[in-house]
Amino acid sequence: MSVLLCFHAHPDDEVFTTGGVMRLAADAGHRVVLVVATDGALGEHPDGLLAPGETLAERRQRELERSADALGVSRLVTFGYADSGMAGTPANDAPGAFANVDVDEAAARLAAAIDEEGADVVTIYDPNGGYGHPDHVQVHRVGVRAEERTGHDAVFESSMNRDHLKRLFAAAPDMVEGARPPDLDTFGLPENELTTAIDVSTTIAAKRAAMHAHESQIGDFGPMLGMPDEQLRAAFGIEWFRRRGGPPGIHESSLPL
Repeated sequence: MSVLLCFHAHPDDEVFTTGGVMRLAADAGHRVVLVVATDGALGEHPDGLLAPGETLAERRQRELERSADALGVSRLVTFGYADSGMAGTPANDAPGAFANVDVDEAAARLAAAIDEEGADVVTIYDPNGGYGHPDHVQVHRVGVRAEERTGHDAVFESSMNRDHLKRLFAAAPDMVEGARPPDLDTFGLPENELTTAIDVSTTIAAKRAAMHAHESQIGDFGPMLGMPDEQLRAAFGIEWFRRRGGPPGIHESSLPL
């Protein structure tokens, strides 16, 4: 049994770029550990969704637990840092926001989880966090520092294949409205910088179930939930990574578990 540890910024981030590899690893008998940095308290949510006295952070924790179950997670670790909000918002400057915490302090916590689990593979984000969210960028910084502390040599930056998305939207301009990233020229990484493309099309049902688990984030998942299975597989049936320290160019089709 190997151990896959995936480090993410907010509850629901686990679904998009690593949900498939997590489910595949679990189905193959490996241990899957999910580490989430923030409480997600600044995410938008539908009016009237929360119960009296319920906070969004509490709701999102329960949603995260259901999503983790759908994706085969063996252990869920939540650091509980404050959500930093979207780039350019006042919350970015809050002293306790994850984007502003001491990188070494957060990396020590992540390194402890990596060492405790004896993780064989660790996933973090690319340097821009996929699309520039301050918490996602901080996940990259913290993940790289934890890599340095542990000497881990199988760290993969999860990302999106920018060129694949451009081809996809060019071929299907009528794809569900709202599913298109705002700026494809800066979203994810170009294909020639990626190293790893993993076919996770058999896990689409689990990924869809995980999306449904995050009821408070219907604004983010709504367009995807409306996709027929064929479109969902086209958009999310491959998960893309850049192996840190590896030669560029896609030459891997699995994680070394």
